[in-house]
Amino acid sequence: MIKVLVVDDHVLIRKGIILLLENHQDIEVVGEAGDGEEAIQLAASTQPDVILMDISIPDGLDGFTATQEIMTRLEGVKVILLTMHNEIVYIQKGIEVGAHGYLLKNSQGNVLYEAIKAVHEGKRYYQVGLPEEQLERLFKQKGKEKAELLTNREQEIVRLTILGYTNVQIGKKLFISSKTVENHKANIMQKLELKDKSEFIQYGLVNRYV
Repeated sequence: MIKVLVVDDHVLIRKGIILLLENHQDIEVVGEAGDGEEAIQLAASTQPDVILMDISIPDGLDGFTATQEIMTRLEGVKVILLTMHNEIVYIQKGIEVGAHGYLLKNSQGNVLYEAIKAVHEGKRYYQVGLPEEQLERLFKQKGKEKAELLTNREQEIVRLTILGYTNVQIGKKLFISSKTVENHKANIMQKLELKDKSEFIQYGLVNRYV
């Protein structure tokens, strides 16, 4: 029997997931939590095998932080992140915190069951729509410090961009041309495999550049 803890701030989503899981005789839902703090407490008391963890919890401890805390405290627990976000910056963060699985909430019900079975058996289950080779590169980058990925100048450009500075303004602050700023941004996006400005900003926010 696989013991599962369900974490999501939306009651209807939690109940829907639990209803799906109740169709499988080899799964037992041992608890449900509405935020990260409650998840940490329930994980300690119920000792689940697998935790289905929502990432975005606006009124409580977020799923990334809760995942790190739980995996530090409980040996052997597996965590599958459930989210609507398929942007690469979120996937990177999931990898960094050590999540064993990553699923989009619009996945089919049978995929959820497959993911639980897979991570319980010690496998990785990331269904994120990325080519396998790109996903492998992200896992190989795990554990690298930001400074290893971006130079100090590039990190400063990310920080200033998040704060709303234009290329011209960034150039003036760093004593470089706006064209050089633009080139730096292009290099950053290539290094981090970001598609557009929104992912650029999300990367900076998720990795706490400000």
